[in-house]
Amino acid sequence: MSVRIAPSLLSCRFAELGREVRAVDEAGAEWIHVDVMDGRFVPNITVGPLVAGAVRGVTERTVDVHLMIEDPDRYIGDFAGAGADVITVHAEATVHLHRTLGLIRGLGRRAGVALNPATPLAAAEAVLGDIDLLLIMSVNPGFGGQTFIPGALERVARARALVEAHRPGRVEVEVDGGVSAKTAPALVQAGATVLVAGSAVFGHSGGPGAGVEAIRTAIAGVSWRGGAV
Repeated sequence: MSVRIAPSLLSCRFAELGREVRAVDEAGAEWIHVDVMDGRFVPNITVGPLVAGAVRGVTERTVDVHLMIEDPDRYIGDFAGAGADVITVHAEATVHLHRTLGLIRGLGRRAGVALNPATPLAAAEAVLGDIDLLLIMSVNPGFGGQTFIPGALERVARARALVEAHRPGRVEVEVDGGVSAKTAPALVQAGATVLVAGSAVFGHSGGPGAGVEAIRTAIAGVSWRGGAV
Protein backbone atom coordinates (compact mmCIF):
# COMPACT_ATOMS: atom_id res chain seq x y z
CA MET A 1 0.00 0.00 0.00
CA SER A 2 1.22 3.49 -0.77
CA VAL A 3 0.82 6.33 1.70
CA ARG A 4 -2.22 8.53 1.21
CA ILE A 5 -2.71 12.07 2.50
CA ALA A 6 -6.23 12.85 3.73
CA PRO A 7 -6.75 16.55 4.50
CA SER A 8 -9.32 17.00 7.27
CA LEU A 9 -12.04 19.51 6.42
CA LEU A 10 -12.46 20.21 10.13
CA SER A 11 -9.73 22.83 9.69
CA CYS A 12 -10.82 24.29 6.37
CA ARG A 13 -12.62 27.58 5.70
CA PHE A 14 -16.19 26.37 5.32
CA ALA A 15 -17.22 29.57 3.54
CA GLU A 16 -14.78 28.43 0.82
CA LEU A 17 -15.47 24.70 1.06
CA GLY A 18 -15.48 23.94 -2.65
CA ARG A 19 -12.33 25.96 -3.27
CA GLU A 20 -10.53 24.34 -0.33
CA VAL A 21 -11.42 20.83 -1.51
CA ARG A 22 -10.29 21.60 -5.04
CA ALA A 23 -7.01 23.03 -3.76
CA VAL A 24 -6.02 19.84 -1.93
CA ASP A 25 -7.38 17.70 -4.77
CA GLU A 26 -5.19 19.52 -7.29
CA ALA A 27 -2.21 19.23 -4.93
CA GLY A 28 -2.53 15.45 -5.09
CA ALA A 29 -4.25 14.57 -1.80
CA GLU A 30 -5.68 11.12 -2.42
CA TRP A 31 -8.43 11.22 0.22
CA ILE A 32 -10.68 13.94 1.64
CA HIS A 33 -11.44 13.43 5.34
CA VAL A 34 -14.84 14.52 6.70
CA ASP A 35 -15.07 14.65 10.51
CA VAL A 36 -18.62 14.22 11.77
CA MET A 37 -19.25 15.11 15.44
CA ASP A 38 -22.53 15.11 17.37
CA GLY A 39 -21.73 17.03 20.57
CA ARG A 40 -22.36 13.88 22.60
CA PHE A 41 -19.75 11.29 21.78
CA VAL A 42 -17.27 14.17 21.45
CA PRO A 43 -17.60 17.74 22.80
CA ASN A 44 -18.16 19.44 19.46
CA ILE A 45 -20.71 19.58 16.64
CA THR A 46 -19.61 19.70 13.02
CA VAL A 47 -21.26 18.57 9.77
CA GLY A 48 -23.73 16.06 8.38
CA PRO A 49 -24.56 14.19 5.16
CA LEU A 50 -25.34 17.39 3.23
CA VAL A 51 -21.75 18.61 3.58
CA ALA A 52 -20.39 15.16 2.70
CA GLY A 53 -22.56 15.28 -0.41
CA ALA A 54 -21.25 18.74 -1.28
CA VAL A 55 -17.69 17.42 -1.01
CA ARG A 56 -18.58 14.49 -3.25
CA GLY A 57 -19.89 16.96 -5.79
CA VAL A 58 -16.56 18.74 -6.26
CA THR A 59 -14.03 15.90 -6.17
CA GLU A 60 -13.50 12.39 -7.47
CA ARG A 61 -11.03 11.64 -4.66
CA THR A 62 -11.90 9.14 -1.95
CA VAL A 63 -14.35 10.71 0.51
CA ASP A 64 -13.38 9.40 3.93
CA VAL A 65 -16.13 9.94 6.53
CA HIS A 66 -15.17 9.61 10.20
CA LEU A 67 -18.26 9.28 12.39
CA MET A 68 -17.55 10.52 15.92
CA ILE A 69 -21.15 10.05 16.94
CA GLU A 70 -23.29 7.90 19.21
CA ASP A 71 -25.40 5.17 17.60
CA PRO A 72 -23.81 5.58 14.15
CA ASP A 73 -26.15 3.01 12.58
CA ARG A 74 -28.82 5.73 12.34
CA TYR A 75 -26.82 7.73 9.79
CA ILE A 76 -24.67 5.25 7.90
CA GLY A 77 -27.23 5.01 5.10
CA ASP A 78 -27.37 8.79 4.80
CA PHE A 79 -23.60 9.14 4.46
CA ALA A 80 -23.41 6.26 2.02
CA GLY A 81 -26.14 7.94 -0.02
CA ALA A 82 -24.20 11.22 0.12
CA GLY A 83 -21.28 9.57 -1.63
CA ALA A 84 -18.90 8.49 1.13
CA ASP A 85 -16.40 5.89 -0.06
CA VAL A 86 -15.10 4.99 3.41
CA ILE A 87 -17.18 5.14 6.59
CA THR A 88 -15.40 4.75 9.92
CA VAL A 89 -17.13 4.29 13.28
CA HIS A 90 -15.70 4.29 16.78
CA ALA A 91 -15.51 1.00 18.61
CA GLU A 92 -16.48 2.94 21.76
CA ALA A 93 -19.67 4.34 20.18
CA THR A 94 -21.53 1.23 19.06
CA VAL A 95 -22.75 -1.80 21.00
CA HIS A 96 -22.87 -4.29 18.12
CA LEU A 97 -19.74 -3.49 16.15
CA HIS A 98 -19.97 -6.49 13.82
CA ARG A 99 -23.50 -5.49 12.83
CA THR A 100 -22.50 -1.88 12.22
CA LEU A 101 -19.57 -2.88 10.01
CA GLY A 102 -21.84 -5.26 8.13
CA LEU A 103 -24.25 -2.41 7.48
CA ILE A 104 -21.46 -0.30 5.99
CA ARG A 105 -20.14 -3.07 3.78
CA GLY A 106 -23.65 -4.09 2.79
CA LEU A 107 -24.07 -0.63 1.28
CA GLY A 108 -20.95 -1.17 -0.82
CA ARG A 109 -18.72 1.12 1.22
CA ARG A 110 -15.34 0.42 2.80
CA ALA A 111 -15.61 0.02 6.57
CA GLY A 112 -13.29 1.37 9.23
CA VAL A 113 -12.96 1.19 13.01
CA ALA A 114 -11.50 4.05 15.03
CA LEU A 115 -9.92 3.76 18.47
CA ASN A 116 -9.47 6.60 20.95
CA PRO A 117 -6.01 7.00 22.54
CA ALA A 118 -6.94 5.11 25.72
CA THR A 119 -8.80 2.27 23.98
CA PRO A 120 -6.84 -1.00 23.75
CA LEU A 121 -6.05 -2.30 20.27
CA ALA A 122 -7.75 -5.53 21.32
CA ALA A 123 -11.08 -3.72 20.84
CA ALA A 124 -10.57 -4.06 17.07
CA GLU A 125 -8.99 -7.51 16.96
CA ALA A 126 -12.26 -9.43 16.77
CA VAL A 127 -13.43 -7.45 13.72
CA LEU A 128 -10.24 -7.39 11.65
CA GLY A 129 -11.90 -9.63 9.08
CA ASP A 130 -14.69 -7.09 8.65
CA ILE A 131 -12.71 -3.87 8.16
CA ASP A 132 -10.75 -2.15 5.44
CA LEU A 133 -9.25 0.47 7.75
CA LEU A 134 -8.09 0.82 11.34
CA LEU A 135 -7.97 4.43 12.52
CA ILE A 136 -5.65 5.27 15.40
CA MET A 137 -6.49 8.56 17.11
CA SER A 138 -3.31 10.38 18.08
CA VAL A 139 -5.27 13.05 19.98
CA ASN A 140 -8.46 12.89 21.98
CA PRO A 141 -11.17 13.51 19.39
CA GLY A 142 -13.36 16.59 19.30
CA PHE A 143 -11.26 19.51 18.15
CA GLY A 144 -8.68 20.27 15.47
CA GLY A 145 -5.23 21.67 16.06
CA GLN A 146 -4.37 19.49 19.06
CA THR A 147 -0.85 18.34 19.95
CA PHE A 148 0.18 14.85 18.83
CA ILE A 149 0.28 12.36 21.72
CA PRO A 150 3.81 10.84 21.57
CA GLY A 151 2.65 7.42 22.73
CA ALA A 152 0.48 7.16 19.63
CA LEU A 153 3.54 6.34 17.55
CA GLU A 154 4.02 3.02 19.32
CA ARG A 155 0.28 2.31 18.97
CA VAL A 156 0.52 2.80 15.22
CA ALA A 157 3.40 0.33 15.07
CA ARG A 158 1.44 -2.20 17.11
CA ALA A 159 -1.66 -1.63 14.99
CA ARG A 160 0.31 -2.31 11.81
CA ALA A 161 1.79 -5.47 13.33
CA LEU A 162 -1.70 -6.60 14.35
CA VAL A 163 -3.30 -6.16 10.93
CA GLU A 164 -0.31 -7.66 9.12
CA ALA A 165 -0.52 -10.75 11.33
CA HIS A 166 -4.18 -11.28 10.40
CA ARG A 167 -4.70 -9.72 6.94
CA PRO A 168 -1.35 -8.74 5.43
CA GLY A 169 -1.52 -5.84 3.01
CA ARG A 170 -5.31 -5.60 3.14
CA VAL A 171 -6.08 -3.13 5.95
CA GLU A 172 -5.16 0.55 5.92
CA VAL A 173 -3.76 2.02 9.13
CA GLU A 174 -4.94 5.61 9.35
CA VAL A 175 -3.72 8.20 11.86
CA ASP A 176 -5.72 11.27 12.86
CA GLY A 177 -4.51 14.07 15.14
CA GLY A 178 -1.42 16.24 15.17
CA VAL A 179 -0.22 14.96 11.80
CA SER A 180 2.19 17.37 10.11
CA ALA A 181 5.33 17.39 7.99
CA LYS A 182 7.22 16.99 11.26
CA THR A 183 5.36 13.93 12.58
CA ALA A 184 4.49 12.25 9.27
CA PRO A 185 7.83 10.51 8.53
CA ALA A 186 7.88 8.65 11.85
CA LEU A 187 4.23 7.65 11.38
CA VAL A 188 4.98 6.17 7.97
CA GLN A 189 7.96 4.31 9.42
CA ALA A 190 5.64 2.93 12.11
CA GLY A 191 3.26 1.60 9.45
CA ALA A 192 0.66 4.30 8.78
CA THR A 193 -0.75 4.30 5.24
CA VAL A 194 -3.30 7.13 5.56
CA LEU A 195 -2.33 10.44 7.17
CA VAL A 196 -5.17 12.73 8.25
CA ALA A 197 -3.90 16.31 8.51
CA GLY A 198 -6.06 19.32 9.29
CA SER A 199 -4.35 22.48 10.50
CA ALA A 200 -1.03 21.41 8.92
CA VAL A 201 -2.78 21.57 5.55
CA PHE A 202 -5.47 24.24 5.81
CA GLY A 203 -3.45 26.41 8.18
CA HIS A 204 -0.29 26.33 6.08
CA SER A 205 1.09 29.78 5.29
CA GLY A 206 1.30 28.88 1.61
CA GLY A 207 -2.26 27.61 1.43
CA PRO A 208 -3.80 24.12 1.49
CA GLY A 209 -1.99 22.92 -1.60
CA ALA A 210 1.36 23.86 -0.09
CA GLY A 211 0.37 22.06 3.10
CA VAL A 212 -0.23 18.83 1.18
CA GLU A 213 3.05 19.26 -0.70
CA ALA A 214 4.98 19.82 2.54
CA ILE A 215 3.78 16.52 3.96
CA ARG A 216 4.39 14.71 0.69
CA THR A 217 7.95 16.05 0.57
CA ALA A 218 8.55 15.05 4.20
CA ILE A 219 7.59 11.41 3.56
CA ALA A 220 9.30 11.03 0.19
CA GLY A 221 11.48 7.94 0.32
CA VAL A 222 10.20 6.94 3.79
CA SER A 223 8.77 3.45 4.24
CA TRP A 224 7.47 1.13 6.93
CA ARG A 225 10.32 -0.29 9.00
CA GLY A 226 8.69 -3.72 8.88
CA GLY A 227 8.85 -3.91 5.10
CA ALA A 228 6.54 -3.19 2.19
CA VAL A 229 2.79 -3.17 2.77
